[in-house]
Amino acid sequence: MSLQRTVLLRFLLSGSLALCANATSATEVAQVRVTISPPSLTTVTNATEVLTATVSGTTATAVTWEVNGVEGGTSTAGVISTTIPGTTGEALYLAPTNIPAGGSVTVTAVSQADRSKSASALLTIEAPSRSRVTRYVSTAGSDFNPGTLSAPFRTIQHAAHTAVAGDTVRVRGGVYHEKVYLPNSGDTISGYITFTSYPGETAIVDGIGVRCCGSNGQDGLFTLTTNSYIIIQGFEIRNYTSSNSSVPVGIDFEGAGNYLQILNNRIHNIATRGSSCNSANALGIALYGNEAPASINHVTIMGNEVDHNTTGCSETVTVNGNVQYWVEAHNFIHDDNNIGMDFIGFESMSPNASYDQARDGWNFANTIYSISSSNNPVYERNCWCADGFYADGGTRIIVERDLVHDVDINEAASEQPGHKSSYVTIRNNVIYNMNAPGLSIGGASGSATGGSDHIVLVNNTLYNDSTKVSGQGEFQIQYFATNNTFENNVVYATQSILVNDYTNSTTNPATLDHNDWFYAPGSGAATFVWQNASITGYYNYQRKSKQDALSPFADPRFVDRFAVPPNLDITVSSSAINLGKNLGPEVVGVLDFKGNLRVNANGEINAGAYQR
Repeated sequence: MSLQRTVLLRFLLSGSLALCANATSATEVAQVRVTISPPSLTTVTNATEVLTATVSGTTATAVTWEVNGVEGGTSTAGVISTTIPGTTGEALYLAPTNIPAGGSVTVTAVSQADRSKSASALLTIEAPSRSRVTRYVSTAGSDFNPGTLSAPFRTIQHAAHTAVAGDTVRVRGGVYHEKVYLPNSGDTISGYITFTSYPGETAIVDGIGVRCCGSNGQDGLFTLTTNSYIIIQGFEIRNYTSSNSSVPVGIDFEGAGNYLQILNNRIHNIATRGSSCNSANALGIALYGNEAPASINHVTIMGNEVDHNTTGCSETVTVNGNVQYWVEAHNFIHDDNNIGMDFIGFESMSPNASYDQARDGWNFANTIYSISSSNNPVYERNCWCADGFYADGGTRIIVERDLVHDVDINEAASEQPGHKSSYVTIRNNVIYNMNAPGLSIGGASGSATGGSDHIVLVNNTLYNDSTKVSGQGEFQIQYFATNNTFENNVVYATQSILVNDYTNSTTNPATLDHNDWFYAPGSGAATFVWQNASITGYYNYQRKSKQDALSPFADPRFVDRFAVPPNLDITVSSSAINLGKNLGPEVVGVLDFKGNLRVNANGEINAGAYQR
């Protein structure tokens, strides 16, 4: 072959390859495509909806969620979670409290691989109850009345029998000694049945003198059984008690149904007087998905205060079994004697084991405090085992921007043998003054217990925990923990043990890095238990565990940890500034604890719950 022909052939080949490479690159970009499902829907104020984004043409399928062009949304347009962990592109949208201007919003999923590619859904937002029929109840009324404002019913129960889809029941202020069973449901045409206190007044549903607890041994002062499109709003619900094995509940939903809103109620002094777990259970709010495949779904629990309840072996607020697509936000849970907020699986609540997990949930901006089981008579004395929040066998859940203090513990684990809590992201929370560890994963009692898998604990601030139970640490790893992550956290210990991985049931229970650790007596005095071996000194821990290679041992310089309550935001000189690793919005979230953008304009992120 001649030299000229060889050069020409090489030129043609190289040009062809370059053209192919450019074509391939262009094709790859062109192939990225985002779709969203459903592309449109009609919903109502305060409703929880699920949207799914699908990204094709790339292996990088993460999306950023926006509402009206704002990542994460706003209070006036509604807010949206990041993609729920463990799902393929699912996010939960919480509609605003008021109908937005124009009556609709646009939810957009933007490809993180190619931000020029996106898909949008149009959400029309309506009032929940649309029949324009309002029925009134008053302590001065009569159930023989027509239920008008001037001639109201006497009982909420009579109104419940009368109200149909789209109706609103307004209950005048006063005390109602009755249980309310809801026989009817709303629908998609006329809307919800709404039960609410009359504007400017508080209706009190009081259990004094009301017999507990129905034919199945459990019911509520409000009881739902396979209801849909129901709102319970603005009541005080109190004083429902059992002295035997019956189970009193403030608001009780058992069965299956969809689109429930529990809003702005105060629920207190729901109590069991029993002294053993077999005969002592009560709950403030209970959602028991005990049917299958039909679930309880699309639930909003928001703005409630649930306090001073004696729940025995049960929880204050629980979603248990076949419950899917739920939001718990802006609730105040305090001064109870067992678990604050629980997301439960594997208790055989559902008749089909495939559906026996609370799942696809978003828990955010709740305040949980003063909860302990140390004096709970169903447990041994000084059992510091009441969780603030507890992913107890639940899956695909986000817990973020909660404030938890003066509680026993917070966990993502499972108590059921052979089962694990999984795909739970716990981020941007402030946790302090816990009686036992601030955060814990893994099963608690060896070979007969469950564990934790794919739990992500990121950008939390932990301070002064394990105050009543020495030796348990700030972050505890128990049995059968796999594929877990502990990153970007600030941990300020006032006792010597910072990490307590007290078993060797798995060889790599978690990956730890980009954390800011501190113990005032110094790094040499700090203790880290790793794989059931106690290691004194931070450098020794890093060397032996092969963890926290990029994590400093340094004072995070809180604004004022001695204030009441402590201000655990960080000062400008903090070692936590820009320490974190930007793991993407689907992991670290959109907002920090105070509602600031979680990542700064340069793509940097602090360790801990505060971005500044």
